Amino acid sequence: MAALPSRPLAYLYLASSMSLVGGYVALSKPLAAAFPVLLLAWMRFGIGAIAMLGWLRKPVQEPPLTPQTKGLLFVQSLLGNFLFTICMIYGVSLTSATSAGVIMASIPACVAVMSWLFLRERVAPRTWVAVGFAVFGIALFALSKPGHGVHVGPAQAGISHAPWLGYALLVGASLCEAAYSVIGKKLTAALGPKRITALINLWGFMLATPFGLYLALDFDFGAVPWTTWSLLVFYALAACMWTVWLWMSGLKVVPAAQGGVFTVLLPVSAALVGVVVLGEHLSAMQWAAFGIALASVVLATLPSRLAWRVGPR
Repeated sequence: MAALPSRPLAYLYLASSMSLVGGYVALSKPLAAAFPVLLLAWMRFGIGAIAMLGWLRKPVQEPPLTPQTKGLLFVQSLLGNFLFTICMIYGVSLTSATSAGVIMASIPACVAVMSWLFLRERVAPRTWVAVGFAVFGIALFALSKPGHGVHVGPAQAGISHAPWLGYALLVGASLCEAAYSVIGKKLTAALGPKRITALINLWGFMLATPFGLYLALDFDFGAVPWTTWSLLVFYALAACMWTVWLWMSGLKVVPAAQGGVFTVLLPVSAALVGVVVLGEHLSAMQWAAFGIALASVVLATLPSRLAWRVGPR
C-alpha cells in the first residue's frame, strides 16, 4: 500500500490542485467561445479517459467496490465533474474570469459546513476564522470590482446576454465543488487517489457522451485553430487528471474542512489568469483583497497542537 504524504506535502498537493483549477476555470472562457459547452465537456472527459486508461486497473490490495462506494463515485462525478463543468463553463462564458473568482470564494465556507454536517468532523475554531478570512477577502474584492463587459462567443450565440444567469450558474458550480471535496474525503478511506480520479472521469464521460455525440454531428472541427486544440488538451489533462489526483492525495491526510480553505486559491488563480492571460484588470483594493484571502491559507496551515483534530461531533 502506498505511503501517505506528509502533512506539508499534502498542503502542497491541495494548493497546487486549486491553483490549477482556478487557471483552467479562467482559460475555459476562450474554449467556450470556440466550442459548444456540452461538446467541450465531452471532449474534456474523453481526453482524460484516454490519458488515465492505466489508472482504471483495480489494485490487488483494493477491496471490492461496495454499493455505497459506487454510489458515491457516481454522485461525486455528477456534481464535481459533470455539473461543475457545465455550470462553470456556461457561467464564465456569460460573465468573466474575475467574476468567477469572486463568486467561487464561497467554496471554503461551503466545504467547512458540509464536512461538519455530513462527515461529522470537529471543525476547530481556527478553521472557521480562516474560512472567514477567505470569504471576507474575496467579498472585499467583489465590492471593489468594476463592471466587466460580458462577451459571448459564437458557440454560445443562442444564449441570452444575461450576466445574472452566469452568476447563478457560478454559485451552482461552487456548491458542486464543495460537495465534490466532501465526498472525495469519504472516498479516500476506501480507494486510492488515482483510482478515484479515473473512475469519476469515466462516469463524467458517460454522462456527457449523448450530448457530445449529438453536437459533434454538426460541428466544424476543421475551423478550430491548432492553438485552441493545444489549450483544450492542457485543459482536459489539468481538469480531469492532475487536479483531481493532487486533491485526492492531499485529502488522504488533511481533514475536509481544513482542505476546504485551500479552495480560496481557486478564485485567486482564476482572477490572476484573467488579468495576465485574458487582459482583465485589478485595482489596488482588489490586490489587497487577495492578500487577505491568501492569509486565510496561512492561518489554516500554521502548525498547532490542538488545531485540525478530527473526531465525532
